[in-house]
This record gives sequence, C-alpha cells and structure tokens, in this order.
Amino acid sequence: MSNFLLYSQENHIVTLTMNQPERRNPLTGNSAVEEFLTAIDRIHDDPSVRCVILTGNGPSFSAGGDVQEMLRQSTPEVTQINIRQDYRRGIQRLTLGLFNLEVPVIAAVNGHAIGAGLDLACMCDIRIASEKAKFAESFVKLGIIPGDGGAWLLPRIIGMSRAAELSFTGEMIDAQLALEWNLVSRVVAPDQLLTAANELALKIATNPPHGVRLTKRLMREAIHSRLDSVLELSAVFQAISHKTAHHKEAVDAFIQKREPNFKD
Repeated sequence: MSNFLLYSQENHIVTLTMNQPERRNPLTGNSAVEEFLTAIDRIHDDPSVRCVILTGNGPSFSAGGDVQEMLRQSTPEVTQINIRQDYRRGIQRLTLGLFNLEVPVIAAVNGHAIGAGLDLACMCDIRIASEKAKFAESFVKLGIIPGDGGAWLLPRIIGMSRAAELSFTGEMIDAQLALEWNLVSRVVAPDQLLTAANELALKIATNPPHGVRLTKRLMREAIHSRLDSVLELSAVFQAISHKTAHHKEAVDAFIQKREPNFKD
C-alpha cells in the first residue's frame, strides 16, 4: 500500500501529492522513488490523463534527501560502488521517469523545495509557487553534489550564472526572487496554489492531447539537439499530427464555430 504518494484523478487531471509531512516529504530513505515510478507507469498506460499536478502535504514541498540515509551511506560497510548503484537504481530513475513523462507536469510548490526537492520541481514542465515557498540547491552545504541531475536541469531553467550562484553557495531564495529568476512562472497566495495549478492544468487538458504530448516531446528533444535535427523531427511529428482524429476534430470545430470534443 502507498504510504508516500497520493494519486487522485478528476476528469483528465491527475494530482500527485507527497504525503510524509512529518519528515518534510523526503525522496530517499523511503518508498518515494518506487511509488513515483509506479504512478508514472500508471499515467503512461492511461490515455485519459492529459496533465499532472505535483505537490506536497504540510509546510514543505520536499526536503530532498533524507539525512539519516546520508549517515548510513557514510558507514564503512557501504562502499562507493554501493552508493553509485544506489543513485543509478534509485533517484536517477525518478529523474528520467518524470522528465520523460509524456503529459505536461505542473509543480505546485507549496513550501520548502530543498536540494533534491528543488531538482524534483525542475523535472516538471511548469512551476507555480506559493508565497511561502523557499528554494535551495543546498547539496554543497552537506559536502555533496546534486546526484539527481540538478546540474543539468537547473542551468537550463534559470541560466548558468544564477544556477552557479545557487549551487556554489547553497543559499535559499524566496518565491519572489524565484519568480524574478524564472525558476517559477507565477507566485500565488498559499490558499490559491492548487486552484491556480488546476486552472492551468485545465487550460492544457482542453487542447488536443496528442498534439500536447508531441509538443512536449519536441521541446524535450530540442534541449540538446541542433536546429536542423529539430526541424526534421518537427516535420515527422507534424506529418503524424495532421493524420490524427484530434487534428480533424479541431479543424472541424473551428470551421463549424463549436467547442471541440477530443476523445481519449
């Protein structure tokens, strides 16, 4: 039975809620990774899902790595090879799984997003923050590095200079500065966070789902591809899109001046 991640769905929108508030929703030292991967597989297998909201219960979004787990890793019986494999088979699978999820993911950051918690938000497509949210790429404070892909994710969102400032100092920034740095796209009152996230998710979910999924895939590929490669992939995806029932329904609805009906 799940004891970390709550899964709920209303119409085409799934909400994933991290639910260990007493531990500040850590991503290690518990079943978080396996539960996330199970949820991701469930979403992939359900064509009715068109958008995902990720948030946390309690005052924190996620505190990242569990300090007790770090103590265990520092004991003599745990080798460097063991630690490397723990990362590769653990949280790094979450990074790849969430980053490559076909449907858009909105991080509704309700509180502290620290270390791997910040990187978790960066694995999502869009970030909305509560006014109470705080952000820190704090690995350096513990003498470690972002082992979950944060060194790749963060600079692509806020730029190399600001990512370096956060990563080298480990200092915390508030929601307003996160907005100024484009780490989040909007900041809302705490009691309006999920409302704002759901309103945005609904705007996404009302669009042709096939086109949304291919657009996300194209944007993901564009991060590390040449322009000519992206143009070629765009031509392929466009050829596919033009032959979908979703495209035909969108065009018919536009011409007939009616609301489209996109079936799963």
